[in-house]
Amino acid sequence: MKTLNDFNFENKKALIRVDFNVPLNDKFEVTDATRIVSAKPTIIKILEDGGSCILMSHLGRPKGVQDEFSLRHIAETVEDILGVEVIFVDECVGEKAEKAAANLQSGQILLLENLRFHDEETAGDVGFAEKLSKLGDIYVNDAFGTAHRAHASTTIVAQFFEGKKCFGNLLAQEIDSIKKVMETGEKPVLAILGGAKVSSKITIIENILDAVDHLIIGGGMAFTFVKAQGGKIGNSICEDDKMPLALEILKQAKEKNVQVHIPVDTIAADAFSNDANTQTVDINEIPDGWEGVDAGPKSRKQFHDVVMQCKTILWNGPLGVFEMESFAGGTIELGNSIAEATKNGAFSLVGGGDSVAAVKQFGFEDKVSYVSTGGGAMLESLEGKTLPGIAAILE
Repeated sequence: MKTLNDFNFENKKALIRVDFNVPLNDKFEVTDATRIVSAKPTIIKILEDGGSCILMSHLGRPKGVQDEFSLRHIAETVEDILGVEVIFVDECVGEKAEKAAANLQSGQILLLENLRFHDEETAGDVGFAEKLSKLGDIYVNDAFGTAHRAHASTTIVAQFFEGKKCFGNLLAQEIDSIKKVMETGEKPVLAILGGAKVSSKITIIENILDAVDHLIIGGGMAFTFVKAQGGKIGNSICEDDKMPLALEILKQAKEKNVQVHIPVDTIAADAFSNDANTQTVDINEIPDGWEGVDAGPKSRKQFHDVVMQCKTILWNGPLGVFEMESFAGGTIELGNSIAEATKNGAFSLVGGGDSVAAVKQFGFEDKVSYVSTGGGAMLESLEGKTLPGIAAILE
């Protein structure tokens, strides 16, 4: 696995695929710069070597050229975070881009225009990838968030850099973190899967059963398992057609000596509202007209005990409707447990949309070992898929 440390970038132009697909407000200001901050170590390392950086990214899903998706809106924020002047060019291929790249001096940064202003990017067009390749000497992929897409800038372009391509720091960290959970992590290994639907996590569960010792199933998807085993779940969310599958997963887990932990109690609400009436009930005995919206106190204690005995922890998905303050308690307490285990030496990886949002919202970012920057890419990695953007560097 070639990383930045395998190259000296002195007097070299690094063509870096970053993931600067950041949210903007209506004044085109960046509202969450996490992805830009995450790319900083790679960029600074290349500049300190005496090289220059050509940054390419997409932003949003434009239909052709749309100014609202121009990367010029984020150039100033990128400059502020990196502490280095950023030169912006309003094209990413062709004469203008090639001239800007050719004029780049060591220590300078060039930000290209949105790759997705060209349909050829998402089509994985070889000709477009070849035009991009003319801009740099060494190709660096540091965009985990798009590594599961076989696009021109994430995958196809790598074929023009034989022996001159590598992973950036961020992408290397992502690969190592997932490897720790799936292959090399210290045992016992725990996976915590939450969220609303079993259907979105089936492949992950099937793939990780060989890697983990404990599996906590929380959030809305727990009710499919509870109902499948004969529990009364009231009006709670449930995928009835997935109940046979839930039983099959429990059977597989037993055969593989994986201990599965499902909530034993729940906070039930009489409406899907922050101001609803609530009661704590046994998860098998939720009254009609009530729905489970958060893990109950016994479940939280049970999960805490499991977390504290594990040395490698993957957290993917919340335990309740954490977006509503009244039902965030279970997710917050789980975060506290994981933070405590991490402090005691466990390795903890948080990944996948909602759990990342929860970790940021409740201030756990610096209390876990690693927070993944890629939603879909992270999930596909856990499903055991080889991501095209990663494979392209390894080839």
